[in-house]
Amino acid sequence: MSSGQRILGFESSCDETGVALVEVAGDAPPRLLAQALHSQISMHQAYGGVVPELASRDHVRRVLPLAREVLSQARLSLRDVDLIAYTQGPGLAGALLVGAGVAVSLAAALDVPTLPIHHLEGHLLSPFLSIDPPEFPFVALLVSGGHTQLMRVDDVGSYEMLGETIDDAAGEAFDKSAKLLGLPYPGGPHLARMAEFGNPEAFALPRPLLHSGRPDFSFAGLKTAVLTQVKKIGDSPCEQTKADLAASTQAAIVEVLVKKSLLALKATGLKRLVVAGGVGANARLREQLNAACEKRSVRVHYPELSLCTDNGAMIAMAAALRVQRGLTPPGEGGGFAVRPRWELGAA
Repeated sequence: MSSGQRILGFESSCDETGVALVEVAGDAPPRLLAQALHSQISMHQAYGGVVPELASRDHVRRVLPLAREVLSQARLSLRDVDLIAYTQGPGLAGALLVGAGVAVSLAAALDVPTLPIHHLEGHLLSPFLSIDPPEFPFVALLVSGGHTQLMRVDDVGSYEMLGETIDDAAGEAFDKSAKLLGLPYPGGPHLARMAEFGNPEAFALPRPLLHSGRPDFSFAGLKTAVLTQVKKIGDSPCEQTKADLAASTQAAIVEVLVKKSLLALKATGLKRLVVAGGVGANARLREQLNAACEKRSVRVHYPELSLCTDNGAMIAMAAALRVQRGLTPPGEGGGFAVRPRWELGAA
């Protein structure tokens, strides 16, 4: 038996199946022992988006082989696991049920406790797995899938909402705009790659709520503006025109994210920013945030690029940080419930 606690984490909220093993001992930073991840991108590409039933069935196929792979990497067995964490929500109900069911069943068989984790808390705390982990307190920009939020984070479990999107999230704006440009699923990364060859000032696109004075977001109007431009350029635009529109779209999204982050930092007086979630991997966003924050003596922290997507490591890490603070309610009577809709402030 190790002097620390070994936590096996499961993530299955959408279209990635993630499993990871983290060890936590005393007040030392939790240590990632092993992780494995399977993405369903190729399966969903034919449909232009995630098909919930197919996602759930694929999680069923993948989760146990991934768990065996993780334990093999760490040269450990299930008997060496002290706690099992899983994503309880938000996400697709069927997909969440797969991870929760496996986690609770394993915990019952091993007679160890379970710890349900909020998916967005996993993203929020994922930079603690990086080589440059942040320190509390900080402002967090969460840009994950259907979520775009700014939060003040004083400690694990202590979150204050500063602003959020009132309609489409930044990730949705990327993906929907990419679809309008005829790019394959998932659209965001494809749009970002095309934008590298375009002129970000070629199209005058709106920056919704940019000057509202509040750290809230709105991207639905931007998507509509992109649709209008797509109709104007016709059915067979040249590749340069498409690249220019992609670059202009990315520029609009990034400018809003940067300006709103700076607004939140100014309002709180904090000098540390954490960026987490899939859009946090965007190179242009990182470049502009780094430049703007350097001028204001603000430290910016990101998860490793491999951890920007959904993954089991962030769930196991969030559980480990909760263990260190005594925030570890055990599973009740072996039962479980998933929460497809779940505000982070209620975690």
